[in-house]
Amino acid sequence: MEQPSLEMTKRSNARWRIFFMLAIICTINYIDRAVISVCMPQIKEELQFSPEIVGAILSAFFWGYAIMQIPCGWLCDRFKPGKILLIGGLCWGVFQVITGLISSSKAFMFIRVLLGVSEAPIYPAGAKLQSIWLPVTERSRGSALVDVGSSLGNAFGAPLVALFVLWLGGWRGALIAIGVLTALIVFLCGRKLMTTPDTNPHVNQAERNYIKNALAEEWKTNQKESALQKAKLKLRTYFVHKDFWGMCFGFTCGNAIAYGLMTWGPMYLATVHHLDIKGLGGALFLIYGVSVLGGLLGGTITDKLKKRYGKEHYNTIMHGNLLLIGVMSGGAMLLLSQSNSLYMAILCITVALFFQKWSGCLYWTVPAALAQRESIGTVGGCMNCVGNVGGAIIPLVIGAIVGSTGSYFLALVLFACFGVGIGLFSLLINFTKKIGVED
Repeated sequence: MEQPSLEMTKRSNARWRIFFMLAIICTINYIDRAVISVCMPQIKEELQFSPEIVGAILSAFFWGYAIMQIPCGWLCDRFKPGKILLIGGLCWGVFQVITGLISSSKAFMFIRVLLGVSEAPIYPAGAKLQSIWLPVTERSRGSALVDVGSSLGNAFGAPLVALFVLWLGGWRGALIAIGVLTALIVFLCGRKLMTTPDTNPHVNQAERNYIKNALAEEWKTNQKESALQKAKLKLRTYFVHKDFWGMCFGFTCGNAIAYGLMTWGPMYLATVHHLDIKGLGGALFLIYGVSVLGGLLGGTITDKLKKRYGKEHYNTIMHGNLLLIGVMSGGAMLLLSQSNSLYMAILCITVALFFQKWSGCLYWTVPAALAQRESIGTVGGCMNCVGNVGGAIIPLVIGAIVGSTGSYFLALVLFACFGVGIGLFSLLINFTKKIGVED
């Protein structure tokens, strides 16, 4: 019997299984991050923490997370990113369990820093895996699939934490239960990420050739045959390039909105709109559930536009998308600052996070677009480092604003400015040319 030719063989889709596993791990990652914010009204009341102390505790995670971004990016460039992610993920669970056993503000800050250190590999590993598994025309969807875990983690994390609080008698039992659940899920999913298209048994030859040919074409287009481009670029070459800083600061603006709302959003809704733990669970499920669509829909739209109009229009597509995102997310935050209605508050936060997730999935395609192959993980780590320094500072700033003024108004106006920054900083980036490639 005649065997079907390779061209007639249906291509497998193992690459999307990899990113589905990443999405699951990212989901549990964000449940771990969000659990402290959902429990914070109870923690604050029981342990008598001031707004400034609450801000410092919420900020502590991001300092550890930011400091480890570049080292984790370097590790993902030199070792299997899946293995780095698995080791870090098992540590998340341990530190989350410990958080449920402590009482002092200093201990809270210390353990939150360690949690941030252990969670640092998630996005540098995701950026590195994009460059291994996905053609450029699929990366917005791949990035969106991973980043959607952040919304799912917040959406399902809030009601899950609320249930654990009620079932287990308070915030301590909830933290311990989430830690155990984390370690189990990361262990089951993380082992599947330590393969490549050449070694994964679920990849058939048609898919293997598809990935190999697409990546070869990408690098042929962007690499010129010169001694400069054959040599590895030093990291400082990126540091003096406007595209690099446009990427970092645009991403930081999005992070400031996401992390500001993730850390202080539950406190805002509980304090200003008087929601209890059940009400918070329902509101956050709705807010983050809808924001899932922002990443998935935005990534799909962007990839379809890239595929339809071709590489020569990538800059127009990316700049146009990010400017729209900036106007919508910033406008929603400005409207929130003028609103006294609970329903309007939920709507404004939902709109802002919908568009912020869209921006996140786009910015996470930029390291692979700008960096040389051997530096994608490191450049992604640099972007996430800068972005999470912003994430570390924002909870402190909001705590100082609320503590000194007794109001969230100035914080919300600041968020509106960050929304505009998402679009404006993108104008510094040339999405069609790698740094270090000569004209």
